[in-house]
Amino acid sequence: MTRHFLTGAELRPDELERLVERAIELKADRLVSRALAGKSVALVFDLPSTRTRVSFETGVYELGGHPLVLREGELQLSRGESPRDTALVLSRMVQAIAIRTRSHETVEALARHGSVPVINMLTREHHPCQALADLVTLRERFGRLEGLKLAYVGDGNNMARSLVRLGTMAGVEVVLSSPPQFALADVDSVPLEEAVRGAHALYTDVWVSMGDDEAAINHKRTLLAAYRLDEELLAHAEDEAIVLHCLPAHPGEEITEGLLYGERSAVWDQAENRLHAQKALLELLLVGY
Repeated sequence: MTRHFLTGAELRPDELERLVERAIELKADRLVSRALAGKSVALVFDLPSTRTRVSFETGVYELGGHPLVLREGELQLSRGESPRDTALVLSRMVQAIAIRTRSHETVEALARHGSVPVINMLTREHHPCQALADLVTLRERFGRLEGLKLAYVGDGNNMARSLVRLGTMAGVEVVLSSPPQFALADVDSVPLEEAVRGAHALYTDVWVSMGDDEAAINHKRTLLAAYRLDEELLAHAEDEAIVLHCLPAHPGEEITEGLLYGERSAVWDQAENRLHAQKALLELLLVGY
C-alpha cells in the first residue's frame, strides 16, 4: 500500500520513534544508506526555499537517488493542469513526489490520485517535515522525548499545528501561547508565563507568514510584540532549556539576536536535522523499516 506523509498523522507512535532514531543513525554516517539507488524523487517548489530545497535535494542524492527539482512555473500545474493529472503523470515516471505549496488541498489531491508516496514539504496548514527535525533535535539534546515540555510562543500557524500533532505523538508536552486573534482554533492557548514555566524548549516562528495581507502586517506585529522570545522569557524556563526557531528569522522581531545566536540556541542543529530526518522519512516511505 502506498504511504504518504501529509500531516504526520499517517505515522504510528512506534514508527515516529524509530524514524527519529534512524535520523540520528544517518547523521552519524551520512552515506551508510543507498536506499534510493535507481530511484527518482520529484521535488516540486511553488514557493521559495532554502532549508527545504537544500535538505531534500541533498538527502535524495546521499541516499543514492536522483532529485528532480521542479520550480514554480516549470510544471503545467502552474498553467491550469489539475493536481489529478499531474499526479497520474508523475507517478509513472518517479518513485515519490514531494511538494512545497500554499494549498494543502493540492497536496491531498496529489496523494489521492497518485500511486507513489507524496510528501508535504510545507503548506499553509501543516509543516510536518520541520516538526520531525525538531523532534530529532530534542532527542539529541535531552536523550529522550517522553516527558519533555516544549513551549511555542507567537503566531499560531502551520508550524504550531505540526508541533502539537507530532510532538504529542512522541510524548512531548507541547504548549501554545498566542494572542487570541492568532491562536489555533482547535488548540487551547495558555498565558505566556504559564506556557514557558518549566519548559525544556522555547520555540517561535516568524510573525509575517506567506499569504499575510500587507495591510494587516503592522497590526499583527503590534499584537505579537509581547510574545517576542527574549532573555527575560527564557529565564522562566528550565535552566537547561534550549531555543528553537524553524527559520528564516528576523532578529529583533520574534526573537532577540542574543538568543538566536547564543549558547542556548539549537536553531542551527534544527536546520541541519532537516536533512537527516527527511532521509529517514524517505527510507520509511519508499523502502520501509
